[in-house]
Parts: sequence; structure tokens; C-alpha cells
Amino acid sequence: MAYVINLTNGGSLVTVEDGTIDQSTSLKLVGKNYAGYGEIQNENFIHLLENFSSANQPAGPLNGQIWFDNSQKKLKFYDGTKFRTTGGAEISTTQPVGLTTGDFWWDTSNNQLYAQNSDGGFVLIGPQSIGETVSAMVTAQVRDSNQVNRTIIKGTVDDGVVFIVSNAEFTIDTTDPANAITGFDIVRQGLTLRNTTSAASGVTSSAHRFHGTATNAEKLGGVAAADYALAGAANFSSVVRFADAGFTVGAANDLAVFIDESGSGNEGVIDNTVGQKIRFKVKSSGGVTTEPFHIQSGGLIPTTTTTYDIGDSNYKWRNMYATSFNGLATQAIALQVGSNYRTGDVNPTNNTVAVRDSSGNIAANVFNGISTSARYADLAEKYTTAEEYPVGTAVAVDFGDENEHECVSAKSSSMPIGVVSAEPAYLMNSDAEGQAIGLKGRLPVRCKGVIKKGEAVYAWEDGVCSAVQTTALVGIALESSTDESEKLIECVLKV
Repeated sequence: MAYVINLTNGGSLVTVEDGTIDQSTSLKLVGKNYAGYGEIQNENFIHLLENFSSANQPAGPLNGQIWFDNSQKKLKFYDGTKFRTTGGAEISTTQPVGLTTGDFWWDTSNNQLYAQNSDGGFVLIGPQSIGETVSAMVTAQVRDSNQVNRTIIKGTVDDGVVFIVSNAEFTIDTTDPANAITGFDIVRQGLTLRNTTSAASGVTSSAHRFHGTATNAEKLGGVAAADYALAGAANFSSVVRFADAGFTVGAANDLAVFIDESGSGNEGVIDNTVGQKIRFKVKSSGGVTTEPFHIQSGGLIPTTTTTYDIGDSNYKWRNMYATSFNGLATQAIALQVGSNYRTGDVNPTNNTVAVRDSSGNIAANVFNGISTSARYADLAEKYTTAEEYPVGTAVAVDFGDENEHECVSAKSSSMPIGVVSAEPAYLMNSDAEGQAIGLKGRLPVRCKGVIKKGEAVYAWEDGVCSAVQTTALVGIALESSTDESEKLIECVLKV
């Protein structure tokens, strides 16, 4: 007769017929009157004793069935769906041996839980505290200055808070010592390092730092990122200031710009520390880059000779000072005479250089020197006359003591001294009053009647001469004239 196999919970598992073996579970269930059941029954006991020890899970498992996974050396149980590993840990004061990957070890000396990894070592599960100090990420509540509780995470090492993580920015209420956190006054949204106080403007005063590569930053050294210039695209919207030490350009600090406070003090310096010259380039109106000049140890040098100017017709330098100028000058204000400088003047002004006037003449008070030639032919001297006589008038000394003038027009009974000159070659007493009276040389003489070249002319009347012989010889005619009326005859004076 068949019998029913029931479960612990009262449920029916299977019905085993007489003389049969049921293999729907991990054990072989023997029916009535089955021959040779002893071996089967004993094997069932062995399977139970060894908890079905195998690398493969047993077939037909029942809820709660135990299986020793021989491949992982783990004791597992069937939860109705799958085999799960049973819990538990090795307990000792020292690191145990003989455990497999995933096994736990409870360190009773430090009250910490470890798990063995695939390399045979142990990984700390927790807690992070070691000894009497705290080294862990600790959640906490802290009151802000408005007495509002704020939730934070404190990164704590050896009881010291190294950083705080917060979802909001607030000021810690430091009036209560129990609420204060050493090294913190303002907690920023995100992560705040220890000793990054509000007064420090975002700069950590202690050695606490982020170590590693950051892809971006709002500040550097407490200065906003917007205040820095890009190396490849510097753009300054305000005055850029450098210390007196200045700055250098070039891989070998070839060019230095700085302030020299020695000597007279605060002197700007451009120092070419490596090369032999400083070159200046500029773009022309046509867009062509030119190099007008450079500076070298010998001075200011044009790049190309006789090509570039200093100043132009519209923009002139006011004064230029030098010991000497070598080259062509189109204009000069003064001429160096010894240690003094003289300007030019068309007038006979003291301490000036004589310059021709618009007529080509040169004026002076006194000429000292030797003249090898003269434009005009007579030697003249200034004498006062009874009246202003025309050029060529023969004059004689006025014998009247009552008269203030020196000369009058000559007549036939006079002793002529000269003839009124228009353009004397040399004028004596040029600053004296009177008319220029030619004394020697050749000059035009007023004459009447026919005059022959080589003929003597004599004073006749009112300073007019003729060929009629008298005692008043004036000169010898150098030309002839048949004109009976008054005219000017070129004569050699014989007075």
C-alpha cells in the first residue's frame, strides 16, 4: 500500500508507491516492499550528515535545506528560490587563518569587523574609530547664527574636523562652545576645509589643502579667477601694476622693465640684458612694417642711412642739445663765436652776425680789416652843407664864421674839396651829420656845356662845373658830351 510523505509544516510532499523509489528531492524515498533499501537509506543518512557537500547544488531542494558548497567552502540554505550563504564571523584578537574570500573576522581587541578579500588579506568593514579617537565621516547637526539646526557631514581624523560637507551656506553659532567647531566660522555650500574662515576670503590659513588635479577654480590665492590674465590671450580692462622689480621678456630674461630706486630714485629702466641692441618697429599708413631706428651701446642709430627723419614740418622738437652736429643744416638760430652764440641781423646790431638784407646789402658800424675791392669808386666823408645838394655838386669850405655848416656849393673863385657822392666806395664819419662828399676817386659830376674826354672840368657856379678854365679845378672828364644843358659827367677827382 502506498504512503504519503508530509512536510514539517503539515503539507504533503509526495506519495511513494509500493516497491518504488521517489527521487523528486535530494534524497531517495523508498516505497514499501522495495528490495535492497538498506544502501539507499544509508546513503540518505550520509547526504544529510555531510549536508550534500558538493561543488554543485543538490537537485530538488526543499525550503530550508542546507547545502555545503564545496567549491566556495560555504554553508548555504535554500530559501525557496535559491541557496543563500549563512552568516557569522571568526572571533579572535589576532588575524585568523584558514578563512576564504568573503569570511568575516571580528577583531575583539579593537572591536572592528573585517572581511577577507580575494588576495587572502582583510578589508576593514568598520567602525573607523581606532582606540579612543574618532576617524570617520560623521553626520552631525550644528546651529547657525539664526539658531537654525543644520545637517552636515564632518570629515574627522583623530578627533579633528578636517572638512565639512554642507548643502547650504551658513554661519556657525560660536557663542556656545558645545556648538562651535574648531577651525570653522562660515560653512560654504559644498565642501569647506578647516581654517578657511570668512576673514581669509576663501584662503586656507593652515596647511590643509586639496592635493591633485582640479579642472576649475573660482579663486587663486584669494584672487578671483576673472582678475587673472590668460597667457595666450591677455585682456586688461584696467591699469596693470607690477612691483618695482618689474617684469622680463624672453627665455633668458633678455629684456627687463623695472624701476631703479638707486641714484636719484624711482627711475624707469628698459634693460636689454642679452642682445646688443633694442629695435623699434612701426607699421606705416600702407600697412608695411618698417624699422626706423634701434638703440645700441653707441647711441641712437637709424636702421638705414639717410632714410628716416626726427620730427617733420608739422611736428618739430623744441630744443635739441649736443656738443656738435655733423651733417647738413638748412637753418640755424645762432652761430658760435668763441664761447658765445650770435644771431644774424640785417642791421648793425651789437653782438650779431652781419646778414644781407632784401637788397643784398650788409650793414655794419665799423669794418676792421683789409678790403681788396669795392663796388663803387670814390672815397667820401660826411660834411654838413648849407642845403641838401644834388649828387655831383662840387662843394667848397664855407669861410663864413657865422655859418654852422661846413660846406657850400663851389663857384669859379672857390677852392673845391669834393663832389656830393651818391654811392661812395668808402664813407668816413658815416655816423656824422651832413652829406657824403667824394674826396678821391671817380664819380659823376654836374657839368654844363660841351665836355670832351680827358678835358679838365672846373667849378663855375652853384656847384655846377664846365670846361672853362678857372682856379677851381675839380677833376678830369672820363667821357664826352655835346649836350649844352646840365648833365652828369663821370670824372676823376683832382681836388
